[in-house]
Amino acid sequence: MFEWDEAKRLWVLQERGADSIDAMRLFDGRPIHHVASPRHDEDRIASTAEFNGKFYTVIWLRRDENQRIISFRRARRGEETAYREVFG
Repeated sequence: MFEWDEAKRLWVLQERGADSIDAMRLFDGRPIHHVASPRHDEDRIASTAEFNGKFYTVIWLRRDENQRIISFRRARRGEETAYREVFG
């Protein structure tokens, strides 16, 4: 199950045009590149995948049995490059 902070979701949607609800779709079985992204003693993961013809990265962590979405945005150039190196 996915969870997120609703106020942050709305802010990111307004500022970046990226919706945490779409972030869940990156985990639907499509190729996805995961890398560790630790911060503040949390075991965060940065996952990058192609969605609607563009690359996006979701920052998330496991919280109990849930996946907590921290951030969702367009992938940075290095994230897209790393994805392409793995998946072509």
